[in-house]
Amino acid sequence: MSSLTLDSVNKHYGAQLHVLRDINIEVASGEFLVLLGPSGCGKSTLLHAIAGLHRINSGEIRLGSRVLNDVPCQSRDIAMVFQSYALYPSMTVRQNIAFPLEMRKLPRPEREEAVEQVARLLQIGHLLDRKPGQLSGGQRQRVAIGRALVREPALFLFDEPLSNLDALLRVEMRTELKKLHQRMGRTTVYVTHDQIEAMTLATRIAILEKGAVQQLGTPSEVYNKPANLFVATFIG
Repeated sequence: MSSLTLDSVNKHYGAQLHVLRDINIEVASGEFLVLLGPSGCGKSTLLHAIAGLHRINSGEIRLGSRVLNDVPCQSRDIAMVFQSYALYPSMTVRQNIAFPLEMRKLPRPEREEAVEQVARLLQIGHLLDRKPGQLSGGQRQRVAIGRALVREPALFLFDEPLSNLDALLRVEMRTELKKLHQRMGRTTVYVTHDQIEAMTLATRIAILEKGAVQQLGTPSEVYNKPANLFVATFIG
């Protein structure tokens, strides 16, 4: 596990469009930080900057003591789960989960053992020989999470992973993600626009609007002591 530091992070497109404004956040090792805000607030842009999908214009992103600004995304020791499950339709669940390990050229016995461990953790062992087209939305999301877990990265990033699920499945998956984090204790940054999701999952919440952090605190702090009118209105 590693801590994550965002030090005066700025991102803009030209002189007019400033999408991240002087972001300063310290994420402790093992913490579950939720980036919360309405559409267009900059939360996904910030997550993508951490992942290395967007370059920042100024500031510093550090994972532990390692500066990531010029590190390509594939070398950052980060695993990301997107809103779309991004599974390979021609591969079985087993092959999908094992794919990152195969790319690392891990020996087959070690790959198989790692896949079995993750499958047991996520309770998808009975699905290992099925293909994604044979799975429900919730099952596909579990497989996508399994593919991230099997890599054992220093940092997990989740970009609205439950937004494509129906209401009942979202509640179920929120509970599972909470339990998973409690068991594994991995440093996690999670993006959502859903206030209930944020309040349920987070160790702390960073509320963003217009590219700036409006408040950073525990769910209880942002609910009971909102920093400004926007936070009070958005959290409700």
